[in-house]
Amino acid sequence: MTLLEECPSESFREASIPVLETKRLALRAPRLEDAKAVAALVNDRRIAENVARIPHPYKKTDAESFIAGANKPGGEAVFLITLHDDTIIGACGLTMTDKEPVPELGYWLGVKYWGKGYATEALHAVIDYAFTDLGYPSLTAAARVTNPLSRRVLEKCGFQWTGVGLCRIRAINSSAPIDRFRLERGIWSAIKTWGRMKKVS
Repeated sequence: MTLLEECPSESFREASIPVLETKRLALRAPRLEDAKAVAALVNDRRIAENVARIPHPYKKTDAESFIAGANKPGGEAVFLITLHDDTIIGACGLTMTDKEPVPELGYWLGVKYWGKGYATEALHAVIDYAFTDLGYPSLTAAARVTNPLSRRVLEKCGFQWTGVGLCRIRAINSSAPIDRFRLERGIWSAIKTWGRMKKVS
């Protein structure tokens, strides 16, 4: 069986997940034709060392496998993060794990897009989707303790630190210490209300 045969149809993938739009970004389902761009972007050790499942080096076949597994029925919700001209700058998604009965939020961005507020903007859209459309009561997330920028993104999204743990990082073939975070739907609603009030005043 070929990779294309294993992959759900493009029409199913597009229909299974909405397009989320923000001021600067559009988040959409990945397509097979995105594999080359995804591979070029994520083939950077600085990304792989901070994301559990990304190998390094990262090849086009890895991107094809990632896309083939995305947004299958009952699986994780995966979005590519793009600029409004459809330039791919990263990915994010919601994954169910054995450790928690609620999904874990994960993301990565291409290095040249770091420090521009794109991660926070994209995560706001996915968090809103998770709480509003999917009805989850809470979300979890994690960041390596050596990655303060990712921790700051999660804190800006309202996530609260819940403790430390270990996570297997594929790129380093070892486990690494991580900070664990949680966001409750009620806290997210309060943050959104406060944000609206701040804009009015």
